[in-house]
Amino acid sequence: MQRKTLTQFLIEQQRAGDMTADLRLLIEVVARAVKAISVNVSKGALAGVLGEAGSDNIQGEAQKKLDVIANDILIQANEWGGHLAAMASEEVETIQAIPRDYPKGGYLLLFDPLDGSSNIDVNVSVGTIFSVLRCPGDCQTPTEASFLQPGDDQVAAGYAVYGPSTQLVLTVGRGVHGFTLDREMGSFIYTHADMKVPEDTQEYAINSSNARHWEAPVQRYVAELQEGKTGVRGKDFNMRWVASMVADVHRILTRGGVFMYPMDEKSRSKGGKLRLMYEANPMAMLMEQAGGAATTGRERIMGLKPEKLHQRVPVIMGSRNEVERVTGYHNDA
Repeated sequence: MQRKTLTQFLIEQQRAGDMTADLRLLIEVVARAVKAISVNVSKGALAGVLGEAGSDNIQGEAQKKLDVIANDILIQANEWGGHLAAMASEEVETIQAIPRDYPKGGYLLLFDPLDGSSNIDVNVSVGTIFSVLRCPGDCQTPTEASFLQPGDDQVAAGYAVYGPSTQLVLTVGRGVHGFTLDREMGSFIYTHADMKVPEDTQEYAINSSNARHWEAPVQRYVAELQEGKTGVRGKDFNMRWVASMVADVHRILTRGGVFMYPMDEKSRSKGGKLRLMYEANPMAMLMEQAGGAATTGRERIMGLKPEKLHQRVPVIMGSRNEVERVTGYHNDA
């Protein structure tokens, strides 16, 4: 039996009325960019792409060479297709306008070109995260304000994880679907249909080195997990932490779990650690479409109205019952 490709899947979604032709073509362009990034990531030291780029991004973080390469690949792949009004990257301060000599479309694309790039030099999984919005109003001259839409307004979201295999995980608002790159064929093959996050779990992911900075509700929750069978939860929990959001979220989408980068005293002045528009919103859409939940600890992530392009928020997402428990602890505090 012939395996279904990403293109075939997207055409079926379009025929079912779940997406427009332009959105289909836009996602295919993103997928081609992901393949190019995958090639660069897989070459590693052989291509001389490891190490620092000698520059900082808008957040003041040192950029890796592959951060810059991945960002350039995504911009160059998407600027000419005629599907976008503008783009925004986590690595760049302002929005990326479409050159005047290229046609413009009705969508906005946001992306984190290489999430978890601190892991590149040690050969641990990294990824790309993206989000698609409709362009409101005049799409010929979009501004930063055009992007400031709540996560509920996303029409598509997804990520690629560059691990032992390259996988693309996608939602267009009708469930979550996974595709694996067949390197010999050069095509993404539909391998994970209608991905679901179990409501219950026995795994959690958090950076425990920040424990002394956590708010009381998170300290309470993690303490209960660590008490295991002898505590109020009555069962043992395992902790997993890759320090790459894509890798941690991919594990949770595959087998359940809860991912936490909560508010703490280190990140309070910035509003949180992770970026609302480039990381939290697209991952929250995937989680909710897969039956999970995603909050800041106090409110639903996708209900937030963004105030600025590079806004940061706390993030708690994954198996619904665990997310609701830790969110309840925040609301009771």
